[in-house]
Amino acid sequence: MNYDLIVIGGGPGGYVAAIRAAQLGLKTALVEKDPTLGGTCLNVGCIPSKALLHSTEMVHFFQHDAAAHGISAKEFKTDIAALMKKKEAVVKQLNQGVKTLVTKRKIDVVQGLASLAGSGKVLVKTDKGEQTLEAKHIILATGSVPVELPFMKFDGQTVVSSTEAIAFDSVPEKLVVIGAGAIGLEIGSVWARLGSEVTVVELLPQIAPTYDKDVSRLAERLFTKQGLKFELGAKVTGVKQDKGKAVLTAERDGKKLEFPADKILVAVGRKPFTEGLGLDKAGVELDDKRRIKTDAHFRTSAEGIYAIGDVIAGPMLAHKAEEEGVACVELIAGKAGHVNYDLVPGVVYTDPEIASVGLGEDAAKEKGLKVNVGKFPFMANGRAIATDATDGFVKVIADAETDRLLGVQIIGRNASEMIATACAHMEYSGSAEDWARTMHAHPTLSESMKEAAMAVSKSSIHSL
Repeated sequence: MNYDLIVIGGGPGGYVAAIRAAQLGLKTALVEKDPTLGGTCLNVGCIPSKALLHSTEMVHFFQHDAAAHGISAKEFKTDIAALMKKKEAVVKQLNQGVKTLVTKRKIDVVQGLASLAGSGKVLVKTDKGEQTLEAKHIILATGSVPVELPFMKFDGQTVVSSTEAIAFDSVPEKLVVIGAGAIGLEIGSVWARLGSEVTVVELLPQIAPTYDKDVSRLAERLFTKQGLKFELGAKVTGVKQDKGKAVLTAERDGKKLEFPADKILVAVGRKPFTEGLGLDKAGVELDDKRRIKTDAHFRTSAEGIYAIGDVIAGPMLAHKAEEEGVACVELIAGKAGHVNYDLVPGVVYTDPEIASVGLGEDAAKEKGLKVNVGKFPFMANGRAIATDATDGFVKVIADAETDRLLGVQIIGRNASEMIATACAHMEYSGSAEDWARTMHAHPTLSESMKEAAMAVSKSSIHSL
């Protein structure tokens, strides 16, 4: 069949691109190898992990905080099967929602493995055989897969990726997590709250390494209090068996380390999924990290072929892929699509959450920029005190000469929601003073954003 656009990959970037294309009047086909749309994010990533985080936050509350609120939870217990069933229900509801959004816009969804077949053609292998689709424009949005350590292959049982780690049927007595980034910290938190002894092994000297050191140091202290154990500056060397049990081996400062484990989660990052697409034959070039090369308009080296999301350069985040999907389609349609890569927010959905946008203080200083910094602790915020959310702070980084906001970092309850305010102010080149003079409702956690902005000029009202 002939189309204006074929999108390969039904994840956040791909299905959003297809919807935007349909809105702009383009006849569109969306090819996805899995039986449901939504990609890694919806099916085995962002969404199910957040469902588990929410459920286990309630577990932690009843175990540790309920009594202080006058709540008695007698015979408290957890049911892993029911917890997983709730997670799957969340995923199923969103699967159906995406399917409805796509089909109601008359987008043709084709389930099967797609590969480029030259001259605007896409070959799709389905259960019923093969079919060839044709279009003037093709978008590659095939996402990413977990990175596998070459000396420690995934076996799906003991050495696992995040996909298996969000679906254990019982609580592992000992869980060792390799990598202290977002995925490792989030999944480690889930199982620690359910009773697992969690050890996080990280090569770098700090957890959440993309954040400022003061943010990471506080996060480490708070998560340690919650039961996570951190082994920083440790290089993983392999896994061995000892009396029928797995043991992760590592080394630090010339000393050998060993960590017995029932499960080992490898969470050291993700890599672009480009296998089987026929990129070489189509003339689509890759960079040294096996990402698809694109120009400012998402065009690859092959005529009529574009790429977005995790398969191209930039942070591997669903919201980044979505923005690229919209911008790419708008450019194809002759409109002015654009993505501001300086303002891609990042979040770690632990408790407290960690969120940032723009430049941190450490990164700004490394660039030789002169900055003024304002900080405000949640322990001085009325809503935080009333809701047991006093851990953490808001940090605002502004240019010392112009007062323009350069970045914001937050560690605290609901940081993932509050960071959007910073994104909006920075999108319009706002200053710290602009933000400080923006009225915020009282009592709210977001007042801490205003106070931190005021602190840039040493005029915070509710902190010394």
